[in-house]
Amino acid sequence: MNSTVAGSTMAFARSNGRGGAVHIDTVTIALVLAISLLGLVMVTSASVSIASKESGETFYYLERQLLLMLLGGGCAALVFCIRTELLERLSFPLLITALLLLFAVLVPGLGHSVNGSRRWLRIVSFNFQVSELARVLVLVFIASYAARREEELRGTFLGLAKPLGLLCLAGAFLLVEPDFGAATVLFATGFGILFLAGARLRYVIAMTLFAVAGFGVLAVSSGYRMRRLKAFLDPWADPYNTGFQLTQSLIAIGRGQWFGVGLGESVQKLFYLPEAHTDFLFAVLAEELGLAGVIVTLLLFIGLIWRSFYIARLASDAGLRFQAYLAAGFGLWVGIQAFINIGVNMGVLPTKGLTLPLMSYGRSSLIVSLAWVGLLLRVYHEAMLENRGSVTVRHRSSSLERGE
Repeated sequence: MNSTVAGSTMAFARSNGRGGAVHIDTVTIALVLAISLLGLVMVTSASVSIASKESGETFYYLERQLLLMLLGGGCAALVFCIRTELLERLSFPLLITALLLLFAVLVPGLGHSVNGSRRWLRIVSFNFQVSELARVLVLVFIASYAARREEELRGTFLGLAKPLGLLCLAGAFLLVEPDFGAATVLFATGFGILFLAGARLRYVIAMTLFAVAGFGVLAVSSGYRMRRLKAFLDPWADPYNTGFQLTQSLIAIGRGQWFGVGLGESVQKLFYLPEAHTDFLFAVLAEELGLAGVIVTLLLFIGLIWRSFYIARLASDAGLRFQAYLAAGFGLWVGIQAFINIGVNMGVLPTKGLTLPLMSYGRSSLIVSLAWVGLLLRVYHEAMLENRGSVTVRHRSSSLERGE
């Protein structure tokens, strides 16, 4: 009798919980706001000269970045309203959508080319970089696969090879654009999700070595990638041509010393450092705010990554495997892309066309990143509902067993 009543109580609690209070993770919101607002300040500082030259408006990029933050915040709120179980059910159609987007951008007349790269779709007067959205949709499918095929993934090599084949297909589309950086981040993040889902270590090591060898072959088989690699190895050999970006970035970082030259006082942003408000924003930050500013920035990113994995753990404890992999995927993506961007700025990694997440000026990147934050907040909300529902069930079951 008691077990029957307890079962009914559990069903009631779960159905009641899903329609209960909204749980907002203020820690994640605070971290994202801090990173985004710091990015807004640095984008404004880094873009003043180029904005005046291009448009005649000193705060042109400030206004655009603010608008993008508002649009991204609206997308985050919209995504927060979508139940993750719906995303799981639609993971395959979303994957097909991602592949179609990556294919469409390569079609003459549809894809828009900038600086020799065909990465954008022209929507009215707005260039949308499809790889930003496509990567998220592919990772949603990878998270769904990891949740649905957990036993196969953990037990067989084929269980790992199938999703890796999909990542290779998506990566191939990105390489054709070409976008080597986006392909690297996608593959590494998807691989990380599969590893967290329990793929066998020996298979992981074997596939890691295979992937490293594959990316190495791709790097040396392309002329412009080889030029970037040589410039990375010795940027001072040709400081006014192939090594120009890296040498100017290193000069900016070196000038920052302990506490920087002062906000707005960067010299390198005055047409010396290319892409100062996008790919090399971190170098301007280091120059103006110094080591102190760099440490604060790194701590903010580490905090966001830690919080993402904390939310993933909450979801896992609540039995929400798909949601846990989504949250972990966000943390992996932020960590990997931030590491690559900062590494490029510091000369630790070869130059890649990747923005600093949530900070650099990048229309598609910022909007999609904030929308993904909305998904992370949704996972937190659902995990809290499940955990509190379980506590309610245990409390009521104990009361029934005591005859209260």
